[in-house]
Amino acid sequence: MSLIADLKSPRTSSWLMVGVLGPLLLATTASVPDPARALAGRYYRQFADATVSGERYVGQDIVEIVPVAHRAAYVRVHLDYYNGHVCGLSGIAEAQSEALVYDDGGQAGEHCVLKIERSGPSLRLDDAAGRCLDYCGARGTLSNVRLPYASKQAIRYLARLKSSSEYRAALAQWRKDHQ
Repeated sequence: MSLIADLKSPRTSSWLMVGVLGPLLLATTASVPDPARALAGRYYRQFADATVSGERYVGQDIVEIVPVAHRAAYVRVHLDYYNGHVCGLSGIAEAQSEALVYDDGGQAGEHCVLKIERSGPSLRLDDAAGRCLDYCGARGTLSNVRLPYASKQAIRYLARLKSSSEYRAALAQWRKDHQ
């Protein structure tokens, strides 16, 4: 049998497909980044803020992301808004494609779903449905919030963060939900 005839045979074609396409498919799935690891760190921004009485202070936005498992991370969000209003949320977010998604598991149709992803030069948080308002003061929002991605740093106080009651409660609840 000639080499060309041998390559055209169904048996050889199947083995060629496995031999050539198999590693390509494995390489493609292996290269999908784990957003829990890719986004891990502390994002920070300071800015001038004020109250309605005119008092001035320095506001700060902080997002902390700590991997807890493959494609899952603890997320803590603290965002300052005008007049001392704050958005604050913490819990375990899970990967969906290249983003992390926090779902508070509230009532059907009313639960907070917050997407966290890199968007160009920003870490973007988005409550697209507007259902995370319970985590914010009157002037706060979790919709289309952006922090500079370049502000990302390693979390130097990781032991303290992991010993916090918020972290331990979030991890315990997540583990219970995933038994």
